[in-house]
Amino acid sequence: MDYKNTLDLLLATAVQNKASDLHLTVGYPPILRITKNLIEIEGGENLAPEAVEGLAFVLMSPEQKQSFLQEKESDFAYTFKDGARFRVNIFLQQGWVSIAMRLIPSEIKTIEELGLPPIIHQFAGAKQGLVLITGPTSQGKSTSLAAIINEINQQRQDHIITIEDPIEYIFPKHKALINQREIGRDTLSFSRALKSSLREDPDVIMVGELRDLETIATAITAAETGHLVFSTLHTNSASQTVHRIIDVFPSHQQNQIRAQLSSVLLGVVSQRLVPKINNGFVPACEIMLNNSALANLIREGKIHEMPSIIETSGKTGMNSLNQSLASLVAEKVISPEIALKYSLFPDELKTRLKRFSM
Repeated sequence: MDYKNTLDLLLATAVQNKASDLHLTVGYPPILRITKNLIEIEGGENLAPEAVEGLAFVLMSPEQKQSFLQEKESDFAYTFKDGARFRVNIFLQQGWVSIAMRLIPSEIKTIEELGLPPIIHQFAGAKQGLVLITGPTSQGKSTSLAAIINEINQQRQDHIITIEDPIEYIFPKHKALINQREIGRDTLSFSRALKSSLREDPDVIMVGELRDLETIATAITAAETGHLVFSTLHTNSASQTVHRIIDVFPSHQQNQIRAQLSSVLLGVVSQRLVPKINNGFVPACEIMLNNSALANLIREGKIHEMPSIIETSGKTGMNSLNQSLASLVAEKVISPEIALKYSLFPDELKTRLKRFSM
């Protein structure tokens, strides 16, 4: 088998079919994920162990291959023809090599094109503080972050540093100076790169994910010392996000972290990509914008009261996930059944939706 030619054909098929992912697993034909459905590539034969391993080694540089053989998994980005990029994860299952590849769109869409709430422009206009985009895996967090960062890139002569694992979107040259650093290739860890970035004269820092105590602590310090910091967390709501950040720290530090977080946190966007009635997906978002009332709740440890403030602060641009889902139902963008499926509090949403039918 000509592994390079086979790989090129598979990637071209993924791009042509607008797939979000390509899966190569021993014993299965090549499989694409298209609009969240797994679909076998037509005419594809079941992959033998040596075929998947050969395709994996074509994807990897000698350094990545060596790391994979030692660590038994590897994350990196791969550039295909015409600038198409894939986020690659190579791993072992039952002793065999397996590959998962996610297609990264070459075009960075705007906040409007993504269907995000217009209030998110506010974060791109900020000069200092911490902004968090949260939600489960594969819900568009990186894409939303890229839209905000690129808006800054187009409007301000700032120095932007991104720390990613791996680098996904490549930001074009506009007004900003942008340095994009990749874990493993350009730096050893998020926390190390973030500490180093404070000595690199940044205005804006984007950290791919807040994974550990040291990274979270440094991100808060960076926001305190005059930088605009963006990152992501795998949490489901603003209140859960605040809990997660505080709970990472030892109990004797938590009062201090509450005080720091209450002053630097600009906002939290918790998003889901929800299937539309007429194909495609639309983001449903909980939007939390920090204000004096929410800052007091964070300082006092009354995180459980945050949802009620968010729910009743629509005039300032905030809304709950249920409010977002209900609005999308009212606009006939999504069905009531889908809205209930994606709600964290479906009983409350049922009551809300009944008002539309009265």
